[in-house]
Amino acid sequence: MALSPLAGQLPDPSTLINVPALITAYYTGTPDPSIPDQRIAFGTSGHRGGALRNSFNEAHILAITQAICRYRKNNGIDGPLFMGMDTHALSTPAHATALEVLAANGVETMIAVADEYTPTPAVSHAILMYNQGRTKGLADGIIITPSHNPPDDGGFKYNPPNGGPAETDITKWIESTANGFLENKLSDVKRTPFERALKASTTHRHDYLNNYVNDLGNVLDMDAIRGGSAKLGVDPLGGAGVHYWGPIVEKYKLNLTVTNKLVDPTFRFMTIDHDGKIRMDPSSPYAMRSLLDKKDQFDVAFACDTDHDRHGIVTKHAGLLPPNHYLCVCIDYLFRNRPGWDAKAAVGKTVVSSALIDRVTKQAGRNLYEVPVGFKYFVDGLVDGSLGFVGEESAGAAFLRRDGKVWTTDKDGFIPALLSAEIMAKTGRDPGEIYEELTKKLGDPVYDRIDAKATTAQKKALAQLNPAQIQQKEMAGEPIKSMLTNAPGNNAGIGGLKVSTDNGWFAARPSGTEEIYKIYAESFLGKDHLQLILGDAQNIVDKAIGK
Repeated sequence: MALSPLAGQLPDPSTLINVPALITAYYTGTPDPSIPDQRIAFGTSGHRGGALRNSFNEAHILAITQAICRYRKNNGIDGPLFMGMDTHALSTPAHATALEVLAANGVETMIAVADEYTPTPAVSHAILMYNQGRTKGLADGIIITPSHNPPDDGGFKYNPPNGGPAETDITKWIESTANGFLENKLSDVKRTPFERALKASTTHRHDYLNNYVNDLGNVLDMDAIRGGSAKLGVDPLGGAGVHYWGPIVEKYKLNLTVTNKLVDPTFRFMTIDHDGKIRMDPSSPYAMRSLLDKKDQFDVAFACDTDHDRHGIVTKHAGLLPPNHYLCVCIDYLFRNRPGWDAKAAVGKTVVSSALIDRVTKQAGRNLYEVPVGFKYFVDGLVDGSLGFVGEESAGAAFLRRDGKVWTTDKDGFIPALLSAEIMAKTGRDPGEIYEELTKKLGDPVYDRIDAKATTAQKKALAQLNPAQIQQKEMAGEPIKSMLTNAPGNNAGIGGLKVSTDNGWFAARPSGTEEIYKIYAESFLGKDHLQLILGDAQNIVDKAIGK
């Protein structure tokens, strides 16, 4: 994809979203269920869309929330529902709509004190804390966020009583039921006026912020961070955690500066991403330009995306660490410094994450649990403590409490961000320096991702590929050692293909939203070898899907 000439620059005011027009579209748009793009569709992180595109508006939220109410009733989930929202413009009206339906259905609903924005990990944490020791009357949750997507997008996801992202069988049922409500013009949807919903006996206020912040010392060594000499910085990128960082600094007496405290639904303070769009992605050097410009003011700085479930780490030495690099550092550090964890606790990664993780995991004497893309595959292992650390190449991660018990079962941007400060305090080196040391011993990989065009039929063929269809025996001059369509950790289908040699690999997956497939690739032999892998990858996939 060509780099936009605007990448890394602040947006021109004339290009910012028109918030009143967006909110108006949310309340006035009527989706047509016969048009695929206007139906409800749950991807790996819930339903996402835009009001101006008629793919995320009041009708969608009414239908999804009623479907969740029916799912709860059918499955005997009758504890409180914890609901949070991020700072996207569409999140606040969607929160109001959802509350109208939840109150009308008699669901005990926990909303934030003073209508505060609520990060994804704070909702997961609240669900788990409530359900601890319970076998009935279990809680679940709704999180209203499109993650780091552009300012005009909206998102809505459901977390069941395990606190993590809902599994596919749950989301498919909710999606199907909700689309049925749309087709029936919402005739089966119960709702009550917003003012009445707010005052309903089933609507309660929950202090997400302090419950989460006060517990951080049980997952991180906050004493070490406080006692360290490192000067720390954080940019919340205008996200839901923006008002959490001050209380964290105050409670734990940290030498941490919040570089940007602004909340603005246009996100006018964000520098433009690689494709010319505003995107609150802490793993993008273009979106992170403002913090990168300040990197020499801090020993280590970090940022989180809009719902604070992803992290980005910036050091004086290395600048912005690619997500795969920092995941390796976390694994190397945590399994040396968490004596309270089970000696058999494993490392979880997705099939498109770096193979250096495999080598770091082996060096740590731990087993690797490799799964398809989707954080939901890590939930059970986090709950029972069999997975100590889990991460994905898109900068999502979570890990156990210091005593080896579950912390969250959804991605948490706060804890890997603060872990970078713990690492500096305990080792005297920043994560960039530690990564370099790891590569000198274990190899220095190069990684890339490209997009290739594909029709709907070709994408379907890729998702259903059988390794027997692949005729090639070599890739980039090396013998092919493995071809996978199922993840080795849990044998779940990866929805594509992964091919590996001794010194490189690629994985190809169809996009869920565009007429493309994505190729992820990595080489331990340098950039030229990586280009050979990418070229062979496209040839292998194109032949297999009849392109």
